[in-house]
Amino acid sequence: MDADVIVIGAGIVGAACAHALAQAGRRVCVLDARLGGATGAGMGHLVVMDDNAAELELSRHSVAQWRALAPRLGADCAYSPCGTLWIAANDEEMAEAERKQQRLGALGIESRLLTAAELARAEPALRAGLSGALEVPGDGILYAPNAARWLLAQHAASVHVEHAKVEALEDDGTLRLADGSRRRAPQVVLANGIEATALCPELPIRPKKGHLLITDRYPGTVHHQLVELGYVTSAHHSDGDSVAFNVQPRPTGQLLVGSSRQFDTTDLAVEAPMLARMLQRTLDYLPGLAGLNAVRAWTGLRAASPDGLPLLGKHPWREKLWLAVGHEGLGVTTAPGSAHVLAALMTGATPDFDAAPYAPRGLRERA
Repeated sequence: MDADVIVIGAGIVGAACAHALAQAGRRVCVLDARLGGATGAGMGHLVVMDDNAAELELSRHSVAQWRALAPRLGADCAYSPCGTLWIAANDEEMAEAERKQQRLGALGIESRLLTAAELARAEPALRAGLSGALEVPGDGILYAPNAARWLLAQHAASVHVEHAKVEALEDDGTLRLADGSRRRAPQVVLANGIEATALCPELPIRPKKGHLLITDRYPGTVHHQLVELGYVTSAHHSDGDSVAFNVQPRPTGQLLVGSSRQFDTTDLAVEAPMLARMLQRTLDYLPGLAGLNAVRAWTGLRAASPDGLPLLGKHPWREKLWLAVGHEGLGVTTAPGSAHVLAALMTGATPDFDAAPYAPRGLRERA
């Protein structure tokens, strides 16, 4: 097809961009190298995050869009409106739960503080002695690879997917593919996660490795997505290895266990010491996990920007190129909001919220 836009990457962010651009009347060609990526490796959480105002704005708009899409999603997308419990291990974290509730409430996001007794009733598998939790019922989970395919399939007449690896971006916006052929379009969107640095080495994004583990089927063991309120300090250091308690109840009855972060490695091997550290953190909250069977462990690479916000908008000097990269661990959550911002900017419309915080920044100067 003759495309108005070429999107590089068919993961959740690329798929959401193609979907939004097609809704805006654009003909889209999606090029995907089938290398796998963060979409297939991640947890698939849909969670409102509030590390800063820009993250909160992007994630709340995105989660609302996912909830609007939920009734139409295919069953294999495994959407579950399970909500999130932010677990407070002590009084200090309970005070943070109260502050978090105020931040969310200021934007109309429903949440509820749970006492220690209410938390124990809601999630009996958690250890005794926790101080309470903040429940955010609007959060959810889904199976991101199938959600990405669903998004691409919604506009079959105007979205064409081609399995091809882009080897180079030429100065005039032409794409050179691995088979030697070329593709051109008036606009190009780079949305292929950490692989984007091979095409644009000036991008300020770094790999952030994560381990995950999934158990056999134990329906009813956990009812909400469970995250420690120390997650931000435990898992979001700008440097250094870290782990945090994060467990999801998958619709299959399995438990998906995270999370870990390691910077500046692209080795996808499962590392026993890091996995053990992550699981020990989980056992600190869910001691019964020790008696469950694990089915598989794996790793993936997040594409992390220096400030934790994605880069959404026009590349400063590459002709025709637009960026949708650097989502780190929130690509699934924020894909719809990111796509909304990018499609609006690319078509001359006004986004529903301020796009300035996500404008491409920190790119190394062209040699």
